[in-house]
Amino acid sequence: MRISISAENRPIVIASLFIVVILLAGTVYTLSTTGTAPLLSPKYLLQLLQTGSFLGICAAGMMMVILLGHIDLSIPWTLTAAAMTATAVGGDMALPTALAVGLAVGLLNGFGVAYLRIPSMIFTLGVDTVLRGLMVAQTGGFAPQDSATPLMLFLAKDRLLGIPVAIFVWAAVSIVIALILTRTGFGRSIYATGSREGAAFLSGIRTRFVIVGAFVMSSLCASLAGVLLTGYSAKAYQGMGNAFLLPAIAAVVLGGTHILGGRGRYSGTLVGVILIVLLNSVLSIMQMPEAGRQIIYGAVIIGMLLVYGRNQRVTS
Repeated sequence: MRISISAENRPIVIASLFIVVILLAGTVYTLSTTGTAPLLSPKYLLQLLQTGSFLGICAAGMMMVILLGHIDLSIPWTLTAAAMTATAVGGDMALPTALAVGLAVGLLNGFGVAYLRIPSMIFTLGVDTVLRGLMVAQTGGFAPQDSATPLMLFLAKDRLLGIPVAIFVWAAVSIVIALILTRTGFGRSIYATGSREGAAFLSGIRTRFVIVGAFVMSSLCASLAGVLLTGYSAKAYQGMGNAFLLPAIAAVVLGGTHILGGRGRYSGTLVGVILIVLLNSVLSIMQMPEAGRQIIYGAVIIGMLLVYGRNQRVTS
């Protein structure tokens, strides 16, 4: 009996198979070297999801922008600026301050792309550079001395019912993004605008508003991830968001979201995040040198994209 998998679900299935392969390979390695299988431990898996929540939230916002056929390269220093500004303010205003930074950056990015018609790759990269300069000026080039607030520590490190609160935050963000994309007019407008902006505009969709809204969501997610990462690290630091840009883009694309916009499911982004986090974890357990880790990490991403791309051509 032949099992038919729709083109929309195929990337999710492929990513899931890669997850199983990586999990089995890591388990076999740890059993042969240490006699234990930490990858199968619920405690270890929860810790993995806890640290993966930072990437997951960034990827959730990035997906909104990629669905439009755009890209947000300002995520690293949006995350960093939100975290450093929030810790500098401190107290009960720390979280609102971080979200306000994200809102301001998102509005700026959206205005530049939607109204000034500057390519998103160029404009958001420029915004990222400006934010980096502002943070260096704010700290004088030194590491900030401000520490995470109690709320940040709670969101990143504490547990509810034995589950890290960070996972609940990621789940809440995921539910909101999924509902927006599947149950709201704004979500349908994102898909329509990403498929063909001109046709969407002629059909009555306020495409500029849609673009601004997507960039605001991306920046808000980045700023929230900065709050969690600050709580997990106990302080904010320069460059803390640099490690999240390419993995966030990779997670979205590996999950099946078309890089040119118009197609993609949020469940695929979730699977893509888990794939990347698990791959990094297994390579760390194997004590793979950094050079080897980068080669394997890139090879897995390229290999999966080749398989996905071939299936797309066969389907079309």
